[in-house]
Amino acid sequence: MRLLVVHAHPVPESFNAALCRAAVEAARQQGHDVRLIDLHADGFDPVMTAEERRGYTEDVPIPPDLRPHVEALQWAEGLILVYPTWWYSQPAILKGWIDRVWRPGITFTLRTQTEPLRGALHNVRLIGVITTFGSPWWFWTFLIGAPGRKIILRGLRYCTHPRTRTFWLGLHDMDARTDTTRARFLGKVRARIARIPL
Repeated sequence: MRLLVVHAHPVPESFNAALCRAAVEAARQQGHDVRLIDLHADGFDPVMTAEERRGYTEDVPIPPDLRPHVEALQWAEGLILVYPTWWYSQPAILKGWIDRVWRPGITFTLRTQTEPLRGALHNVRLIGVITTFGSPWWFWTFLIGAPGRKIILRGLRYCTHPRTRTFWLGLHDMDARTDTTRARFLGKVRARIARIPL
């Protein structure tokens, strides 16, 4: 499978970066064709300018800095997002990547008077998330309503193939975790990636 891994953590020695490395290594060991986009390392600009917004729904050329990202998204059969959950959702750089790259005509068609909004990214048949949380599972799920999960597994999934499969791996209570529990989660990530069919 052609897998696009998108990583969004600013600190290269972070546990989140270790999760990304584990996912990429496990996928390549299984024989998948993997592309990695490291948003911070690549210097991705998440800010949509006024000019870009004005042309967002028009048939205008894609901004040059977005072309490699759009091409990678259209190449992929599977998408794996690796990021920390901050304030209950995606970090700003990843949210900006979604805002700027998941564009009309690329990932969806706009609603009209006679046609509903439709997904257009039918090459993607797998979406996976690997994330960490400072909050406990019950707090994020029941009190907050899991907004970050809904954005990806409902919102983005709608833009992909109707039969897109999903997985979600989250490690909660990061501040209370030990080396042992972190190592166990790394093993869980490797095992889940190993089950992705070729």
